[in-house]
Amino acid sequence: MARAAVPGRLATRLRWQAAELLERRAETASAQTLLLDVPGWAGSLPGQHVDVRLTAEDGYSTQRSYSLASTRDDGKVELTVQRIGDGEVSPYLTDVLEVGDLIEIRGPVGGWFVWRPEQTEPVLLIAGGSGLVPLMAMIRTRDAAGSRVPFRLLYSLREPADRLYAADLDRGSPGLDVTYIHTRAAPEGSPRPAGRLTPEDLAQWGWPADFEPTVYVCGPTGFVEAAAVQLLALGHDPQRIRTERFGPSGG
Repeated sequence: MARAAVPGRLATRLRWQAAELLERRAETASAQTLLLDVPGWAGSLPGQHVDVRLTAEDGYSTQRSYSLASTRDDGKVELTVQRIGDGEVSPYLTDVLEVGDLIEIRGPVGGWFVWRPEQTEPVLLIAGGSGLVPLMAMIRTRDAAGSRVPFRLLYSLREPADRLYAADLDRGSPGLDVTYIHTRAAPEGSPRPAGRLTPEDLAQWGWPADFEPTVYVCGPTGFVEAAAVQLLALGHDPQRIRTERFGPSGG
């Protein structure tokens, strides 16, 4: 049976491409950002992800999905990988892969959980742990585009040492407000005691529902579901709530 031709750009996104590790930088004790060179990379939208495939000498292969940490269009791809102790892929990427080594990637993938610079409504970003990665791509794209769209970020993490992109967030950006929600250990002098994200947090540091913000929520499944329920209870339009979640997958 004949098959329809796949458009060029879509075909590129659907095929596996070689990616060479150019450099790595530590974000926390257990997370690293990998800079990869991908010849022919056509760029991406903030919020998209790629599939990463590892293949052993005996032919065994396994793959995982990782969010893009930026939207570079220079043939380079940035991934931030959180090491999972008993994982199969993340320990290799963070501890074994060396500069000059090759892996395979496919993408970018996704078209719903994205932010585009032409959007003009306020944006509320809600991150749980490494769910910050695709939201950071949105922040970086906003800065690069010179957008004045107001952003608010609520970043839930266990303790200060787990903070991703500390230098970037400390440097700040006009029109970006950042609030940290520490769930296990808050820093000394923090105005908020340690604890999980609450409706009061969303009401105090998020956008009011009548501002009609677009809301992006990313993190573990339980975190995302709880945040979505709280947003709905506060009157946010469900059509404006975009979620991306991750759960146990073997790392």
